[in-house]
Amino acid sequence: MPKNWKTRLIHTDVRAPEGFRSLATPVFRGSTVLFPNAAAVTDQWNQYDAGYTYGLYGTPTVLELAGRICELEHGYRTLLTPGGQAAITLVNLAFLRAGDHVLLPESVYAPSRHFASRVLKRFGVEVAFYRPTIGQAGHASDSKKNGSDAGLSGGGETIASLFRPNTRLIWCESPGSITMEVQDVPAIVAAAHRAGVLVALDNTWAAGIYFDALAHGVDITMQALTKYVGGHSDLLLGSITVRDEDAYQRLGSTQQLAGCAVSPDDCSLAIRGMKTLAVRLRHIEDAALEISNWLAQRPEIELVLHPALASCPGHSVWKRDFSGSSGVFSIIFRPQFSKKQVQAFVDALELFEIGYSWAGVTSLAVSYDFGSNAARPYGHRIVRLSIGLEDVEDLKADLDQAFCRTMAQS
Repeated sequence: MPKNWKTRLIHTDVRAPEGFRSLATPVFRGSTVLFPNAAAVTDQWNQYDAGYTYGLYGTPTVLELAGRICELEHGYRTLLTPGGQAAITLVNLAFLRAGDHVLLPESVYAPSRHFASRVLKRFGVEVAFYRPTIGQAGHASDSKKNGSDAGLSGGGETIASLFRPNTRLIWCESPGSITMEVQDVPAIVAAAHRAGVLVALDNTWAAGIYFDALAHGVDITMQALTKYVGGHSDLLLGSITVRDEDAYQRLGSTQQLAGCAVSPDDCSLAIRGMKTLAVRLRHIEDAALEISNWLAQRPEIELVLHPALASCPGHSVWKRDFSGSSGVFSIIFRPQFSKKQVQAFVDALELFEIGYSWAGVTSLAVSYDFGSNAARPYGHRIVRLSIGLEDVEDLKADLDQAFCRTMAQS
């Protein structure tokens, strides 16, 4: 029927010719999904079964990224979230309820700790923390048999001894945030599954690649795609990958009601980032190893906490379970260095910028102060580094001049 020009602005008869092909994934934006007829209208979230129903549940761009992540992590399905912390939150909301008990490592990512302590507790979930180097139920000799570090049983305390009748979920983060402890995840998984407890893992450091979480028995693995997958410090995304249909249904139905949608534009950037992930990780791994070994020889440094170095807690577990290492590690200054000096060292760096969200092309440095925390005995002397794509010799020269300037001020 004839249409006024105002209507044609919305309902056009123009059709672009078909057949365009490109190496780039199209960016499909949209909130409203059109149905072929009235009977087809539905609000089901699982678009693999129901077809596309609402932009909140993902456009083709979103589902392509989810599929690519799932393929890399050898999972059943992957869900995407607006950030890594949103992924952690969604897992907790999907698998915990009032009266349940959850365990987290003492070295866990700080926002994860705060969500558990400040939000989950408020909703009646019991929260407890465990030493990240604790091993499987049994004796320390069992840890030696499976190739992990002696003492992973935690000085007589076992992970199984921390389970309660209402324990539903245990979180792992390996290596741990800042202090870099590598966890004996297979041992924890074995003990957890004997007790009917699900295991979730923050696998961001390994980019979902260097540690095959699901193959090691983990039930739910997540990562901040903000980091290595995005790779350029310009997007916020998270992913959750599961091994079975039941976990996928629980997460998907929870995400539908929580309403945490992701941007197709961010997903397109993450897909682009994945195409260079291998070459970026290769350079970053080599550079971080060279710099960490160089730092280990510095007179100012007491300890380098890099999982690929024997000085890092759980190194032999890393050697057994991981296929590579990424670019984030920490250094511990010797006891004579004051907090002011450590901060002056960070301030003196010129190529290393100061910032939290690591894994981009730019190297970063952040200093921390754990005070008298017995679980993290480094006090104010710890600095976390993230190695980017700069020339290695330039980065070492930058660290060297910062050491020299700090010593000159002492």
